[in-house]
Amino acid sequence: MQQTSTLQNIARCVLGIALAFAGTGHLTFSRAEFQAQVPPWVPLDADLVVVLSGVVEIVMGLALVFLPKYRVVLGWIAAAFFVAVFPGNIAQWLHHRDAFGLNTDQARLIRLFFQPVLIVWALWSTGAWKAIRR
Repeated sequence: MQQTSTLQNIARCVLGIALAFAGTGHLTFSRAEFQAQVPPWVPLDADLVVVLSGVVEIVMGLALVFLPKYRVVLGWIAAAFFVAVFPGNIAQWLHHRDAFGLNTDQARLIRLFFQPVLIVWALWSTGAWKAIRR
Protein backbone atom coordinates (compact mmCIF):
# COMPACT_ATOMS: atom_id res chain seq x y z
CA MET A 1 0.00 0.00 0.00
CA GLN A 2 1.26 3.44 -0.89
CA GLN A 3 2.31 5.69 1.96
CA THR A 4 0.71 9.02 2.75
CA SER A 5 2.60 12.10 3.84
CA THR A 6 2.70 13.41 7.38
CA LEU A 7 0.44 16.28 6.29
CA GLN A 8 -2.07 13.83 4.83
CA ASN A 9 -2.01 11.75 8.01
CA ILE A 10 -2.62 14.84 10.13
CA ALA A 11 -5.47 15.91 7.82
CA ARG A 12 -6.98 12.40 8.00
CA CYS A 13 -6.88 12.44 11.80
CA VAL A 14 -8.34 15.96 11.98
CA LEU A 15 -11.15 14.86 9.66
CA GLY A 16 -11.73 11.78 11.80
CA ILE A 17 -11.87 13.80 15.00
CA ALA A 18 -14.21 16.32 13.38
CA LEU A 19 -16.52 13.53 12.21
CA ALA A 20 -16.55 11.88 15.65
CA PHE A 21 -17.30 15.25 17.26
CA ALA A 22 -20.09 16.00 14.76
CA GLY A 23 -21.50 12.52 15.30
CA THR A 24 -21.54 13.12 19.04
CA GLY A 25 -23.43 16.34 18.33
CA HIS A 26 -26.01 14.32 16.40
CA LEU A 27 -26.70 12.32 19.53
CA THR A 28 -26.54 15.15 22.07
CA PHE A 29 -26.07 18.92 21.92
CA SER A 30 -26.90 19.58 18.23
CA ARG A 31 -29.63 17.03 17.68
CA ALA A 32 -32.40 19.53 16.87
CA GLU A 33 -30.17 21.48 14.51
CA PHE A 34 -29.25 18.33 12.59
CA GLN A 35 -32.96 17.51 12.32
CA ALA A 36 -33.39 20.77 10.39
CA GLN A 37 -31.23 19.26 7.65
CA VAL A 38 -33.29 16.12 7.10
CA PRO A 39 -35.18 16.63 3.83
CA PRO A 40 -38.96 16.34 4.14
CA TRP A 41 -39.06 13.63 1.47
CA VAL A 42 -36.99 11.19 3.56
CA PRO A 43 -39.47 8.45 4.55
CA LEU A 44 -38.01 8.03 8.05
CA ASP A 45 -38.45 9.94 11.27
CA ALA A 46 -36.03 12.89 11.26
CA ASP A 47 -34.73 12.03 14.72
CA LEU A 48 -33.97 8.45 13.65
CA VAL A 49 -32.06 9.75 10.61
CA VAL A 50 -30.05 12.08 12.84
CA VAL A 51 -29.23 9.34 15.34
CA LEU A 52 -28.25 6.81 12.66
CA SER A 53 -26.12 9.30 10.75
CA GLY A 54 -24.50 10.33 14.04
CA VAL A 55 -23.53 6.75 14.81
CA VAL A 56 -22.11 6.39 11.29
CA GLU A 57 -20.09 9.59 11.72
CA ILE A 58 -18.67 8.50 15.06
CA VAL A 59 -17.65 5.07 13.76
CA MET A 60 -16.24 6.51 10.55
CA GLY A 61 -14.35 9.23 12.40
CA LEU A 62 -12.80 6.82 14.88
CA ALA A 63 -11.91 4.43 12.06
CA LEU A 64 -10.15 7.22 10.17
CA VAL A 65 -8.04 7.95 13.24
CA PHE A 66 -7.38 4.45 14.57
CA LEU A 67 -7.45 2.21 11.49
CA PRO A 68 -4.94 3.77 9.08
CA LYS A 69 -4.44 0.38 7.41
CA TYR A 70 -7.92 0.82 5.89
CA ARG A 71 -7.53 4.53 5.13
CA VAL A 72 -8.12 4.22 1.36
CA VAL A 73 -11.44 2.42 1.65
CA LEU A 74 -12.41 4.70 4.54
CA GLY A 75 -11.62 7.70 2.34
CA TRP A 76 -14.06 6.47 -0.30
CA ILE A 77 -16.68 5.71 2.36
CA ALA A 78 -16.29 9.18 3.88
CA ALA A 79 -16.52 10.81 0.44
CA ALA A 80 -19.66 8.79 -0.33
CA PHE A 81 -21.12 9.81 3.03
CA PHE A 82 -20.50 13.50 2.26
CA VAL A 83 -22.27 13.04 -1.08
CA ALA A 84 -25.16 11.19 0.61
CA VAL A 85 -25.81 13.93 3.17
CA PHE A 86 -25.56 16.77 0.64
CA PRO A 87 -29.33 16.69 -0.12
CA GLY A 88 -29.85 17.58 3.54
CA ASN A 89 -27.77 20.71 3.09
CA ILE A 90 -29.73 21.57 -0.04
CA ALA A 91 -33.02 20.98 1.80
CA GLN A 92 -31.92 23.30 4.60
CA TRP A 93 -31.30 26.02 2.01
CA LEU A 94 -34.46 25.36 -0.04
CA HIS A 95 -36.75 25.25 2.99
CA HIS A 96 -35.10 28.24 4.72
CA ARG A 97 -34.32 26.27 7.89
CA ASP A 98 -32.06 27.95 10.42
CA ALA A 99 -29.41 25.78 12.06
CA PHE A 100 -25.77 26.08 13.07
CA GLY A 101 -25.88 29.85 12.79
CA LEU A 102 -26.97 29.65 9.17
CA ASN A 103 -29.92 32.01 9.46
CA THR A 104 -29.95 33.55 5.99
CA ASP A 105 -30.41 32.04 2.57
CA GLN A 106 -27.05 33.47 1.55
CA ALA A 107 -25.26 31.75 4.45
CA ARG A 108 -27.01 28.46 3.70
CA LEU A 109 -26.10 28.77 0.01
CA ILE A 110 -22.44 29.50 0.73
CA ARG A 111 -22.30 26.41 2.93
CA LEU A 112 -23.23 24.25 -0.06
CA PHE A 113 -19.89 25.06 -1.65
CA PHE A 114 -18.01 23.54 1.28
CA GLN A 115 -19.36 20.02 0.74
CA PRO A 116 -17.02 19.39 -2.21
CA VAL A 117 -14.15 20.53 0.03
CA LEU A 118 -15.03 17.76 2.50
CA ILE A 119 -15.13 15.21 -0.32
CA VAL A 120 -11.71 16.30 -1.59
CA TRP A 121 -10.36 16.32 1.98
CA ALA A 122 -11.51 12.73 2.55
CA LEU A 123 -10.04 11.47 -0.72
CA TRP A 124 -6.75 13.35 -0.48
CA SER A 125 -6.00 12.79 3.20
CA THR A 126 -6.52 9.04 2.94
CA GLY A 127 -4.59 8.60 -0.29
CA ALA A 128 -7.74 7.30 -1.98
CA TRP A 129 -7.26 9.51 -5.03
CA LYS A 130 -3.75 8.25 -5.67
CA ALA A 131 -4.79 4.67 -5.05
CA ILE A 132 -7.56 4.78 -7.65
CA ARG A 133 -5.22 6.24 -10.27
CA ARG A 134 -2.79 3.33 -9.87
